Amino acid sequence: MLSADDKKIIAQLWEKVAGHQDEFGNEALQRMFVTYPQTKTYFPHFDVHPGSEQVRSHGKKVAAALGNAVKSLDNISQALSELSNLHAYNLRVDPANFKLLSQCFQAVLAVHLGKDYTPEMHAAFDKFLSAVAAVLAEKYR
Repeated sequence: MLSADDKKIIAQLWEKVAGHQDEFGNEALQRMFVTYPQTKTYFPHFDVHPGSEQVRSHGKKVAAALGNAVKSLDNISQALSELSNLHAYNLRVDPANFKLLSQCFQAVLAVHLGKDYTPEMHAAFDKFLSAVAAVLAEKYR
């Protein structure tokens, strides 16, 4: 699914994200909760208001998982296997929500990176996030 060029671009993009990944993860979750309020139902025990420490903490986990997947571009499925199990069997998250969060993460990158977030980066990272969403949803079948 990811070409050699895609992998190179994704690694370069993640270098730009370095040092901001926790902030970006938090902002992506906040955007998702505002844009797609139905996603809040999976976080009934969270304070989902802006600035919430619980959302900030979960944003760090999202960013760390994406970073782990970036490090394992040749085997994203293995890298995210435990998360896939958790979301499918324990949390029972609707897999459509992974795509919603992906869209929000893309928006965060575009806002913060501006012109540095090139169309080529957007395309490669979109493929990457689609692969991540597919891996997280594969246990639902």
